[in-house]
Amino acid sequence: MTISMARRDSEGALTLTNPTSSSSPITALDPLDAEFGFSRLDFRTSQLAGSVEFYQRHVFLCYKNPQVWPSKIEASEFDQVPRLLSVAIMARKADMNKETHLTICEGHDGTETSNGDVLIFPDMIRYRRLTPFDVNLFVEEVLVKNGEWLPGTLQRLKGSYVFVCCHGSQDRRCGVCGPALIGRFKEEIELHGVQSTVSVSPCSHLGGHKNAGNKSLGTGKCQLIDLLLPPNAFKYGYVSPKDVPVLLAQHILKGEIVDWLWRGEMGFSKEEQKKSQEIRIKLNGETDVGKNAEKLSQTHKSEKDTAACRSRLKVKGCCQGNGNSYCCQNLVFPEKIENLDANVGGTKVISDKNSIKELNFGIKSLL
Repeated sequence: MTISMARRDSEGALTLTNPTSSSSPITALDPLDAEFGFSRLDFRTSQLAGSVEFYQRHVFLCYKNPQVWPSKIEASEFDQVPRLLSVAIMARKADMNKETHLTICEGHDGTETSNGDVLIFPDMIRYRRLTPFDVNLFVEEVLVKNGEWLPGTLQRLKGSYVFVCCHGSQDRRCGVCGPALIGRFKEEIELHGVQSTVSVSPCSHLGGHKNAGNKSLGTGKCQLIDLLLPPNAFKYGYVSPKDVPVLLAQHILKGEIVDWLWRGEMGFSKEEQKKSQEIRIKLNGETDVGKNAEKLSQTHKSEKDTAACRSRLKVKGCCQGNGNSYCCQNLVFPEKIENLDANVGGTKVISDKNSIKELNFGIKSLL
């Protein structure tokens, strides 16, 4: 039986604590790892590609930290802003012309992600300091009418954003695995010297429950540890710490999807996600999407050995607006991709200069 305790912090928020859980990094010898971590029996037992529900816009509300998030953000015991925003979005869902998801991410006052800040993808915009009194007008003007929230100040986002599910009160597995992934991402980001262009943040649950069943507090039944990479909202699952260097180097810095961990992405139906992966595999001449982490890590080792030399350089991700390379916000799909079945196995089409959106634009037109 899982026992949870509640207390109020200095800001009046309800804090849910579990005496058997810990936010510190886990080891393979930790009993929590065998039951809820990367060594658990059901880790990597479900199909990933095509497991993301169709949606077109992702809204993140920056609010405190995973230790104070209840299992449901609309819960009555949660603070007003996240609860009211969740209720307002659900109430106006039928009036929106974009299927919209809401997620909570960590917020700290006085930082780039202060409490009450709202980040919207793929628009790459931020509004500062949403209050309970602003919620209904914000939803009406921004999410229903697709306009601007005039009382607020619109800011354009730059760089790459990584969100890792650390929602332990919703699912113990996310609470155990998430902090370890956050720590590894921070290490790799510093190693590559991209702290100014790549940020990583804990977030509330991103989905994947249908593969597992029970969603009750503390039961640990979610089989997917989610990682979200905006602006196109690419979702990855079953990510372990040793996969992080590959995701950073291959997806964030080069703009290439890591297919064997890829769940899907914003704007694609489940069927389109599966088909798009099949097309990518053909274009890349890849026959084994289920590569294991050890093989990928070995492939990446030579790059990591030279990362210290590159750390002093200004490295830009696929959405940094680098004038000397393609950007996933403004691309044209390459020519000569019309016949996907003609000699696709002999040539690797995706290169360092081509971004994910460039490929997806062409794939989408073929589905």
